[in-house]
Amino acid sequence: MRTTDETPDPMTVPAAHPVARPVDQALRLLTTSANHGVLWFGVAAIGALTGKRGRRAALRGVGSLAVSSFLSNTVIKPLVGRRRPDIERTVTARRIGKTPWTSSFPSGHSASAAAFATGAALEMPAALPVLAPLAAAVAYSRVHVGVHYRSDVITGAAIGVAVALAGRWLWPVKPWGPANTAPADAPALSEGEGLTIVLNEKSGSSDGAEDELSAALPKARIVQWDPENQSLEDAIGTGMKALGVAGGDGTVASVATIAQERGLPLAVFPFGTLNHFAGALGLNTHAQAIDAVEAGTAGGVDIARINGDLFLNTASIGGYPDMVIRRDRYTKRMGKWPATALALIRTLRRHTPMDLEINGHRAPVWVVFVGNGVYRPRGLAPAWREDLVDGLLDVQYLRADKKLARTRGVIYSLIGMVERSTVFHAVDAEKVTIIAHGGPEIPAHDGEVGEASTTITFEVDPELLTVYRP
Repeated sequence: MRTTDETPDPMTVPAAHPVARPVDQALRLLTTSANHGVLWFGVAAIGALTGKRGRRAALRGVGSLAVSSFLSNTVIKPLVGRRRPDIERTVTARRIGKTPWTSSFPSGHSASAAAFATGAALEMPAALPVLAPLAAAVAYSRVHVGVHYRSDVITGAAIGVAVALAGRWLWPVKPWGPANTAPADAPALSEGEGLTIVLNEKSGSSDGAEDELSAALPKARIVQWDPENQSLEDAIGTGMKALGVAGGDGTVASVATIAQERGLPLAVFPFGTLNHFAGALGLNTHAQAIDAVEAGTAGGVDIARINGDLFLNTASIGGYPDMVIRRDRYTKRMGKWPATALALIRTLRRHTPMDLEINGHRAPVWVVFVGNGVYRPRGLAPAWREDLVDGLLDVQYLRADKKLARTRGVIYSLIGMVERSTVFHAVDAEKVTIIAHGGPEIPAHDGEVGEASTTITFEVDPELLTVYRP
């Protein structure tokens, strides 16, 4: 028989402080790890290590989190002032310690979780099956540990989702698939037989390309081109079935000119620093380009010309050509990227408006952007094309005869309303003529500087260029 001072059986007498179950411990850890967004910053850091797409997903996720957190915690909470749930109604095993002192409505944790998950998934849909349950668990944990009502959590999550979706309007989501091309035929070159690949030996951006390409395409002919002492025609020679190029956009445009003249398909291997054209084709790695060459998969794309010179991506008049000239002058002293930063700062400080006539419309202009095809988003930072055969030039320019034009242009670009502003104008046409009434202007195209001229003509070439693509 048990005496009164014996220890009672814990299975029959409830403890004064229930022992936390594993689920309680997990949810307490999860909810505290999300304090101040630490959990999501960690997820963003991991995502950023996975490549370009992961970096964009991380950036959009963190940006959405920041906006939703500010809206929930700084704007709405002080206006509502809802008391927290009575913590005594939550069992001790679930509690996280000190109850937050801020308003209960809405849940900032839920808003941040939903905003990050939605924003990141917009850029990387494959991450949604991981991020959605994690965000939902964070939101539920706020109710589980007794610091929020269900309505706080639901409203907070709705705010987060709404902020992330609204961000698509201000900052459009970049499509990750290749841009549209026209049907085209190109020979399948097993092991690169019949392919001549050009490397620009003055460009350090394609270092290591020769070894990797010769190993993957042993029957291809690889030539080193010295643009200062050798013509590209002489370097390429004759007798090939297709031309290839490994380098940045400027080198690609030069080789594309020869390919177009000879009626040869072009293979672009993205080894360069700037590979916008390869990216538009869906060629994110040189392995993809190698597979396309051996399989013979190809498409046709528009090419544009500036005073007869071919360009594949973009051209401009104004500050950018000046910046390129300064960058090239500084590069020998400090390297390319520091030189670019210094050149940009000095160009913005010294640049003056241009007196231009664009297809008959005369106005003072700060900068002119011309895209081979329509670029998105509209504004001062166009970044991608969805169609490489739309047959149009995308001419966007910022007027200088409006008060605070540059400042307004930047603001309107950031909030996604640049097309509604009076400082920004756009023209889509097959041919555009720009007359510089203030004297010769220097154009730039695909990262290279052209010859100064008072009349600059842009037009879409009627013939398509055949390119290898996935």
